[in-house]
Amino acid sequence: MSNPSFPPADDVVAAVPKKLYIAGEWVDAAGGLTMPVDDPATGEVLCRVADGSPADGQRALSAAEDAQEKWAATAPRARSEILRRAYELIVERADGLAALMTAEMGKPLAEARGEAAYAAEFFRWFSEEAVRIDGDFGTLPDGRNRMLLMRRPVGPCVLVTPWNFPLAMGTRKIGPAIAAGCTMVLKPAPQTPLSSLALAGILEEAGLPAGVLNVVTTSRAGEVVEPLLTSGRVRKLSFTGSTQVGRTLLAQCAPAVVRTSMELGGNAPFVVFGDADLDAAVEGAMTAKMRNMGEACTAANRFFVHRSVSAEFAERLARRMGSLVVGPGSRPGVDVGPLIDRAGRAKVEELVADAVARGAEVLVGGEAPDGPGCFYPPTVLTGVDPASRLMDTEIFGPVAAISSFDEEDEVVRLANDTEWGLVGYVFTRDVSRALRVSERLEVGMVGLNTGLVSNPAAPFGGVKQSGLGREGGRVGIEEFLEYKYVAIPV
Repeated sequence: MSNPSFPPADDVVAAVPKKLYIAGEWVDAAGGLTMPVDDPATGEVLCRVADGSPADGQRALSAAEDAQEKWAATAPRARSEILRRAYELIVERADGLAALMTAEMGKPLAEARGEAAYAAEFFRWFSEEAVRIDGDFGTLPDGRNRMLLMRRPVGPCVLVTPWNFPLAMGTRKIGPAIAAGCTMVLKPAPQTPLSSLALAGILEEAGLPAGVLNVVTTSRAGEVVEPLLTSGRVRKLSFTGSTQVGRTLLAQCAPAVVRTSMELGGNAPFVVFGDADLDAAVEGAMTAKMRNMGEACTAANRFFVHRSVSAEFAERLARRMGSLVVGPGSRPGVDVGPLIDRAGRAKVEELVADAVARGAEVLVGGEAPDGPGCFYPPTVLTGVDPASRLMDTEIFGPVAAISSFDEEDEVVRLANDTEWGLVGYVFTRDVSRALRVSERLEVGMVGLNTGLVSNPAAPFGGVKQSGLGREGGRVGIEEFLEYKYVAIPV
């Protein structure tokens, strides 16, 4: 049964071009190769799209190079207006884009509708930043020379986006690149190419000139992306994905000294102190854990709850998570859709089995259902052994692993005992403790008494092996700009 308030999945999938988008034209991949796009709720093939080759990647980069000089010279207001029109088109077509995301990625329609709104906001935000790119002028200390500082676009960029937020991760990278005056080659995840292709169509309709954005869908990411990064023609890489892939891309960027920004893996601690408002903590946990079925780099991974409230918190969280309805994201009333594919579900199953073998207790969930699709139930584990694999592995699924602690120093040490440092969550009513722990956590972002940190107006990113640079906020456009200094004797 489909949701009557959203357009049918067949219609929105059929409306999306299935070709590569290069130099303002929809073109076939070299040799006419295509790849399947699967529905994770059924395992069936939704459609086939162009499967780009390394040669296609080079064609796209050449188009971006050819467009760069003219695009960089475009008036900031003109770039701003294109982003503003694209924002309005996304808002206008949010239901259709939501249905498209649900079809290719699986998230419930209501959540997909929320992502469409979130994605649109990046275009609105950077439409406003485009006209605020400034420089500086001043007298140097010797008094005889002047300093002129200009801001210039870095040049052609490669943007690599993940499958878990297929529309928003596109706008979060494309928005600042357009605003700064950069051209780009976008390589979306092979599981979710349709949202990116739809986005290219929206930007074309909004007036984006040919060659500024080029989209290469491919099942051979390494073969396509590496030659671009080592070519000496790319000046910037923006990547969102796993830390493992990020390390590989950094190595590939080194020979040509390509500027990089990376949002990599997470292992977010969720800390609940004994004085916390448990209603707020449970609500925050539901957001931090269950957003996108737990398939988010910001998802709470390790729950550390003070021993005095640990049992009550676990029981309340298990009750809430156990009440969620699991099923196809397009079905009315569904709260939790499928995981992205069978490999993703198998990983979650293995992590839960390992924790249980080490003594963890399953309060709810813990066993994948039979039948088609990649479903896994919301799961709460207590008494989790610190040696369990899920304590140092990004779960990417609807599993909350709860451990107890006694002292503040202890939980800060446990929270920081990871190679990652993207986000942490802290729940307490003690203002001094809130500030103290927020400062001590080795993360780029902290959710203080909230389970949601993502906002287009805020700088998003991590420390340690969770990445480099920031996306969003006032600093988001900085990643696509460089300074030019002009010395002027007087």
